[in-house]
Amino acid sequence: MFGIGSTELIVILVVALILIGPQKLPELIKNLGKGLSEVKKMSNDVKSTLDAEISAADEERAQKEEADREAARKKAEAEAMEKARQAEAEKQQAAETEAEEVAAAPKTESEKA
Repeated sequence: MFGIGSTELIVILVVALILIGPQKLPELIKNLGKGLSEVKKMSNDVKSTLDAEISAADEERAQKEEADREAARKKAEAEAMEKARQAEAEKQQAAETEAEEVAAAPKTESEKA
């Protein structure tokens, strides 16, 4: 207890008994016990409040991270869809260009006849 051994505790109690007197010592010890009990109670309240706040902050951070991941996933999905659309459009344009070249190419001798 606070790094105080039994011998030191006995010495402190004897000195307190001499200084305070035998009539007031029990009352003083009782009040000291009540005071320490209140301090411990307040300490536990502060600890539980801090734990609750930390837990709420962790939950909020986790929700924000999840929202960020979801937004990044949606963005990547949209970019992939746009790239697919562009590739399809380029493919279609290439096919149209090839068809135009075939149509515009001069016919060979066998085709003319």
